[in-house]
Amino acid sequence: AIISSKVCITRHCMCVCVIKDMVERLAHSEANAKRIQIVEHCFGSSGQPLIKPGRVLVGEGVLTKLCRKRNEPRQFYLFNDILVYGSIIIDKKKYSKQHIIPLEDVKVQSIENEGPWKNGWQIISPTKSFAVFAATPNEKAEWMAHINKCIVDILAKTSKKPVNDYAAVWVPDREADTCMHCLKAKFTPISRRHHCRKCGAVVCGNCSNKKFLLPYQSSKPLRVCVSCYDTLSSAQAEKDSHLAEPQPSTVATPRSDYEMQDDWSEDGKQHPPYGGQIYESSDDDGEDEGGEQTQGELGTINTEPTFYQQGAM
Repeated sequence: AIISSKVCITRHCMCVCVIKDMVERLAHSEANAKRIQIVEHCFGSSGQPLIKPGRVLVGEGVLTKLCRKRNEPRQFYLFNDILVYGSIIIDKKKYSKQHIIPLEDVKVQSIENEGPWKNGWQIISPTKSFAVFAATPNEKAEWMAHINKCIVDILAKTSKKPVNDYAAVWVPDREADTCMHCLKAKFTPISRRHHCRKCGAVVCGNCSNKKFLLPYQSSKPLRVCVSCYDTLSSAQAEKDSHLAEPQPSTVATPRSDYEMQDDWSEDGKQHPPYGGQIYESSDDDGEDEGGEQTQGELGTINTEPTFYQQGAM
């Protein structure tokens, strides 16, 4: 009878532990769902739905994103399978211009401190690559550790191999007064800056008057500098020569600056081969022209990140 009583007590304790664990996981799941709902609400109807089975909000916070024309604070949300960011309209209440990057296609790379810009790293993907900066070394380390952990987990879960083609990180406009290719053309309101979508360099119209199809970035041919065009064309010709029925390489015709002005907002990508440092964004996120913003000019926005958990539900 005594033994039977002990068995009953043991089973009861085990049952209580299982129920407690289930309740805690349910509560945690509800908390996670509520957090994601809040994120969706902050982006409003212009944002994509974010709630899906197994998706977990790992962390959130504000990072300074280096953009083509000016540097801005951006709200970032790290999920276990995607990275989401947007422009801050009202801190913790309203965001716009939502961007979603699948983590299975992402790699991160640290940037050495230089001048006023410290605690930075690159977020590199096939369609968009850019640099961000945290407020402190600890926050940088925390962000990079969590992002890398999510990348490792999602690749292990999907058995997908890392991609090889990444978008270039654009050199900021302010870093080039003259064309980085010919080293002669000076940029003026008439002679505008352009970015090579392959290498990310700032070049003049004459040095970027051709286009080439970069499938991982766009379904349409994109502006490239003459050096990248020659390299890409040679590689395409060699590839075609090995096919039984060779396909013609991308045909590009030189065009004037005026004809190419609609390319101004196309995405760009990869480290510039011109010896410059590693820079900024493959887009300007639709920002208006304005003065540069430093890390000390974030106003009352709280940049400290919050991290919740790792892994899938």
